[in-house]
Amino acid sequence: MIHPWLEPLWARWMALGERLPHALLIAGASGLGKRDLAEALAARLLCDAPQTDGQACGHCLPCQWRKSGNHPDLHRLSPESGEAQPLTDEQAGDEPSGSENKTKSTQSATQIVIAQVRAVQEALFVTAHRGGKRVVIVDPAEAMNPFTANALLKLLEEPPDGCVFLLISSMPRRLLPTIRSRCQQWHAPRPGADALRHWQAEQEREERVPASLLALCGGMPLAARRLSAQGGAALFERFINDLETIDPLRLAARWENWLKKDKAILAAGFSLMTLVEWMQRWVSDLAALRLGGRVRYFPEQAERLAVLSAEASATLIIGCYNEFINIRRAATHPLNLRLFLEDMLMRYARVFKGGRP
Repeated sequence: MIHPWLEPLWARWMALGERLPHALLIAGASGLGKRDLAEALAARLLCDAPQTDGQACGHCLPCQWRKSGNHPDLHRLSPESGEAQPLTDEQAGDEPSGSENKTKSTQSATQIVIAQVRAVQEALFVTAHRGGKRVVIVDPAEAMNPFTANALLKLLEEPPDGCVFLLISSMPRRLLPTIRSRCQQWHAPRPGADALRHWQAEQEREERVPASLLALCGGMPLAARRLSAQGGAALFERFINDLETIDPLRLAARWENWLKKDKAILAAGFSLMTLVEWMQRWVSDLAALRLGGRVRYFPEQAERLAVLSAEASATLIIGCYNEFINIRRAATHPLNLRLFLEDMLMRYARVFKGGRP
């Protein structure tokens, strides 16, 4: 599927024809539809009879194989495609030697491991099943550790004939410079106002995505739709209500219970990282208002944010935002969830006169 805001990018690819490079890095914010775009390109490269717009026909034998998940010339490298097995010390990277196997198994679920690249490498040096193209999709590319990236680099430097690599990344700067240099980078554009209105109208035919969630996701349509499907509207309301009056210690206890035991939260896959991102965006809107800008992520709470920003120093708000950048980096492995939440909320409360909003 090619979303409306990505159609210009698709048209540029189709104009290249046979000049399409052997390795593309598709970069852009999360929730833009980069994976759908890469899958559409892979389908087109493997299809026997592409349509006039360049998209796969969906009916030929290769298309049927692809739809069934059994195309022998389509390979995917992603954390989900790897087996949840203990990693070797080489695969685990900087994992402490005293860590339990359970910890390493968890890490394997978030990384593309070197064994996956080696398996694809063996498959690529066998002649293509139908003598045509072969496609490797790496998603997300930043999930490769240095050992995995170096293994893939060898393939990018000396690619097998007829092989196209599609790397998808929301954080391309995390990739090795040598990986980026071997790929032609294409940036997926953010949807404009017209494209968003068209998309929202289409959603109304199915299930309308609340405007508050679309704004919270920074105008990323697919991220907003995914959040809405996970019960994001109710979670968003709870978050806003909790910030009405903030007592760092009590709220930290409530949020800890929320993240650990609340069935709705667990079912939605709501994580500490999501909560930290929401707080960071809330502080970002406060800073924007204090500096004379406009609200971006919480437009329906603009009046309340204006009152709060008037009660805070611009220097403290900006300092708090910078602190949240570091807090976000630590959110993937907090040593103690309660202490982590207390620290985050106390840093937020210190922004305001009297120590709390």
